[in-house]
Amino acid sequence: MPAPEIPLLQARNLRTAFIRDLALRLFAGEILGLHGDSGSGKTLLLRALADLDPNQGEVKLEGSPRESFSGPRWRRQVGLLPAESHWWEDQVGPHAEHWPMEVLAALGFSPQVLDWQTGRLSSGEKQRLALARLLANRPRVLLLDEPTANLDQGNTAAVEAIVRQYLKETGAAALWVSHDPAQLARLARRRAMMKEGRLTMEDG
Repeated sequence: MPAPEIPLLQARNLRTAFIRDLALRLFAGEILGLHGDSGSGKTLLLRALADLDPNQGEVKLEGSPRESFSGPRWRRQVGLLPAESHWWEDQVGPHAEHWPMEVLAALGFSPQVLDWQTGRLSSGEKQRLALARLLANRPRVLLLDEPTANLDQGNTAAVEAIVRQYLKETGAAALWVSHDPAQLARLARRRAMMKEGRLTMEDG
């Protein structure tokens, strides 16, 4: 018999003030689709996995416990793309060390975007640039909080294609939050639902 597949990211008994004894496994190359009503705990789950909010439980990346990583190193490897990105410098360029130019091009930006003032960015531009900024860290896990919510059909397709290609090339995994059932049906090998701080796997 073949050896069982080892999760890339695994959480056991994950708890916060709202999330209750949650278990989760993400496998290399896959997208796990996550949906649920507003206030069900989806964003709180992503923030707990990224270790941005107080939480308890066991979380491992490629078999190594989260406690063996520094906070910054963990968040580079388990990278969160929030629904609303934050920009603290006046220009785009200083927000990442090595912007992936092929990703910027696929998202419709020229290299000159690095000189743009962050104050002039639209919500859709911020969303696409935040994805490129995240991928510049070469994370092993992508925690994507409605990454296409403010995008038109063309840019949504570009983001989906970029994430799929990144996972294929690197063997990374993604947890993708979306309110669009059609999007999750396109992207996700497995799907899960959050309700009142609890996670229920729907298939797989």
